[in-house]
Amino acid sequence: MARSRTSAKQAGARFERSIADWLAEHVDDRIDRRVKGGSKDRGDIGGWRFAGRRIVAELKDVATMNLGGWVKEAEIERLNDDAHVALVIHKRRGHGDPGDQYVTLTLRDLIALTTGERP
Repeated sequence: MARSRTSAKQAGARFERSIADWLAEHVDDRIDRRVKGGSKDRGDIGGWRFAGRRIVAELKDVATMNLGGWVKEAEIERLNDDAHVALVIHKRRGHGDPGDQYVTLTLRDLIALTTGERP
């Protein structure tokens, strides 16, 4: 059975909450879900930093993959937030543990994350 718009939004909110809580527990207790920002959205997770630099995360719990569109959306949100790195955390079907979900980012973002410099 296909999801309704309401059930899809609820699933997305649950996914965001579970990821934010997991990151807060394992990375930094200041990490939390962000309030939606409309056209100036700054990502789904706030308070995530590495080496003093902000990380923007776009979260997706959808049946159909659209990595290119999601990465583009995350990059816009990175610019809106003046963050250093943008990444996408997306649902891995059949795996409910937040630590088992997928993460996608560009090589440019991986280099920025690991070296501190954006090429």
